[in-house]
Amino acid sequence: MSQKFRALVCCRAGMGSSAMLKIKCDQVISEEGYPIETSQGNLDALMGFDGDLVITMSDLAEELIEDGNHKYVAGIRNIVDKKEIKEALEAFLASKSE
Repeated sequence: MSQKFRALVCCRAGMGSSAMLKIKCDQVISEEGYPIETSQGNLDALMGFDGDLVITMSDLAEELIEDGNHKYVAGIRNIVDKKEIKEALEAFLASKSE
């Protein structure tokens, strides 16, 4: 897969939780060699985001999925669980190869 996907890691306020989640996502992406580059923001950043993937906490992910305005939303329950993050990123990448 030579395409590079763009992901926005966000939370409601754009403070600590999205920063922590971005760090863990970047670690998984680097370790696994996934073709994903991340940026970080809050809900306001979603307005101008035209990338491929939104990564956020599971409660906010449910709202964004219901909203239906985003291409792919991955919800993470435990923002420091690299295994959970890896599974979410693999599911996203699998959806792109279908």
